Amino acid sequence: MQLWTSAEWRREAVAWMDSRLASAGMTRTGEVEQPRVQSWATVLRASTNRGVVWLKACGPGTAFEVPLYPLLHRLAPDRVLTPIAVDVERSWLLLPDGGPTMRDSPRDLAEVLVGYAKLQLSLADHVDELIAIGVTDMRAAIMPTRFAEAMAAVGDYVEHRGDSAAHETFAELTRFEPTFREWCDRLAEDPVPPSLDHNDLHQSNVFATGAKFYDWGDSVVAHPFASLLLPMTRAEDHRVRDAYLAEFGSPSQLVESAELACRVGKVARTLVWVRALGGDLDHEYASAPLEHMASLLSDSYLL
Repeated sequence: MQLWTSAEWRREAVAWMDSRLASAGMTRTGEVEQPRVQSWATVLRASTNRGVVWLKACGPGTAFEVPLYPLLHRLAPDRVLTPIAVDVERSWLLLPDGGPTMRDSPRDLAEVLVGYAKLQLSLADHVDELIAIGVTDMRAAIMPTRFAEAMAAVGDYVEHRGDSAAHETFAELTRFEPTFREWCDRLAEDPVPPSLDHNDLHQSNVFATGAKFYDWGDSVVAHPFASLLLPMTRAEDHRVRDAYLAEFGSPSQLVESAELACRVGKVARTLVWVRALGGDLDHEYASAPLEHMASLLSDSYLL
């Protein structure tokens, strides 16, 4: 984060932006703003003769998002923004503005998730490519190992900042591991092929115009139905769920797989938070990994 707030870094980033804009036949017409700086990424915003553009600089844990965009655009061009430029070495991505998101301009969530399912289906045969560019493998067979990784990270937080309730929750999670392994074994036998899971699929990450999906820095390779975890948590609507599942088969036959994928996906969600926080136990969201792991103990498959 310190790097991204330095004058030297900003000069270099703006120079790159201007150069890439010129190569695309565009000209910056306003000052460059830096509206967000987080531990995992920062963005710069600027007006041009062809609308607003955004430069996203990714941290090491989310650097895969830069090569992911060209891959997504090649395989599902109608579902993502067309990148203006990418710099894989520096983990920089230059994108056009996508307009208002669904938060500001609501759309039917069922219709949007149908489009998202089509994107996932188009990527199912390219899982090896996704993993090769750095997208984390969260397929069912590896998730028992991921559980151990998540517990180690959560254990550090509990040791340094946890109260008595946090220590008890951690102990319950330790005892829960055999159940989680059983879930993973069942999910690994599911015939629906793995694909890309956005892992942070909510209204602010979907553009209303064209229902295009963005902000892929949390994404993982997993059972596709794990993507329902967030949208269904915020709108538990069976109509929405079934519209999505219908792209994969008969919804009534897939509900059990969807619930199981969401349960297993809670560990992936935990590790995405761990990755974003980068070990900062004093971060304002430092409790998020424990909260997501604790949701495994709930009767609900949602968060």
